[in-house]
Amino acid sequence: MLTISAIPAFNDNYIWCLADSDTGKALIVDPGQAKPVQEHLHANGLTLDTILVTHHHPDHVGGIKTLVQDTPDCRITGPAESPFTESTNKVHPGDEVVWEDITFKVLGVPGHTLDHIAFYSDVNVDGRPVLFCGDTLFVCGCGRLFEGTPAQMLESLRSLRDLPGETAVYCAHEYTLANLKFARSWLPDDPDLEAFERKCQEKRDAGEPTVPSVLEDEKQLNPFLRWDDPAVVSVAKAYCAKHGLPADSDSAIFAAIRHGKDNF
Repeated sequence: MLTISAIPAFNDNYIWCLADSDTGKALIVDPGQAKPVQEHLHANGLTLDTILVTHHHPDHVGGIKTLVQDTPDCRITGPAESPFTESTNKVHPGDEVVWEDITFKVLGVPGHTLDHIAFYSDVNVDGRPVLFCGDTLFVCGCGRLFEGTPAQMLESLRSLRDLPGETAVYCAHEYTLANLKFARSWLPDDPDLEAFERKCQEKRDAGEPTVPSVLEDEKQLNPFLRWDDPAVVSVAKAYCAKHGLPADSDSAIFAAIRHGKDNF
C-alpha cells in the first residue's frame, strides 16, 4: 500500500514522502533539509530508497548529502541538465522513472528555473493520480520566474493544465493564503475563490496543510492557469494598460498576471 505524507521543513516547505507499507521503502521528493526526513523515516520505520529532485535550488536539495551518507545505496533522480550534479539517475523530459509499482513520467517545466522538471504518475495514490511539481505550480499560484521567460512558464503550466483533472498536485510550499490574497485582489467578486479562501484559512487555523490541491480546482481557481479565462483576461488587459505592458497574446496576459503578483 502506497501513502504520501508531508514533511514540513524550513518555514513553509513541504518535503514529500511516498512510502510503501509492504516493503518499508520510502521515496523522498525535494529534501531541502535532512533532519526532518530522518526523523520521519525513523518514526515510521521506513528506509530511504529513492530521492526525486525537481530543480537545483538549495531548499530542495540541501539535505541530500547528509541523507546519502546515511543511505549510500539511495538512488538520486534529478534533471540531467542542472547545476545540481549529484544525481545518480539523470533524466530528461519524456523519460520514465519506476519505483515499486508506480511509474512516473518526467515532464519538462522550465520557467522558475531552466532545469525544472516534474514527476507525474497515473497510478492512484490515496485515490488520485500524482503530480510532484516542485515550485512550478502552487495552490492558486505559480513559481517566480528566476531563470525562464513568461512564454516558457506558460507552456510549462499548459502541460500541467492538460493533465487529468483528478490529479493531486503536490507542490513544495505552503504559499496558499498569500496566493489567494492576490487572486482575490484581481477577482474580488469570484464566489468560488472566496469559498476556497475560507476553506484554506480553516485548514491553516487547524494546523493542517492546504496541499495537495486537485488540478481541476486549480483550473477553475488559479489565475496563473486562467490566462485564457475572459474574467482574468479583462483584468489583465486593464492592468497592462495601466502599466504600459503588452496584452496581445496568451504569454503577455500570463506575464501581466506574474508582474501583478511580483509587485503585489
